[in-house]
Amino acid sequence: MPKTDSRDKTAKPTEYLAPVADYFKVLSEISRLQILSCLREGAMNVSEIGEATGLGQANLSKHLKMLTEAEILSRKPQGVAVYYEIQDPMIFELCELVCDRLYQRMQQKADQFKRLSAFSPSKK
Repeated sequence: MPKTDSRDKTAKPTEYLAPVADYFKVLSEISRLQILSCLREGAMNVSEIGEATGLGQANLSKHLKMLTEAEILSRKPQGVAVYYEIQDPMIFELCELVCDRLYQRMQQKADQFKRLSAFSPSKK
């Protein structure tokens, strides 16, 4: 008896996929990942984030705005300073999942190179 696949094989409509693509776009920039990494241990003000990342004020403000609009960060004014903190801690699980997968791929490539080195003339 053939096994039936209950998964829907039709592509999801773009109105469902567009927000997913937008979310990944926010995460597709190294500077924004640096900012998230800085904030992993807790809230920081703009000056502290700038010092930790080396980003200039204008560039940093642009990235903080994007992360805040994506609801990944929250923004809290305190006196003359503005503090940012992670609003969605699930972001780190997503990043760890991607990092783990990249690590596995690198390990597989390293294993392939090790097998190739068996044919190297310097290995006698």
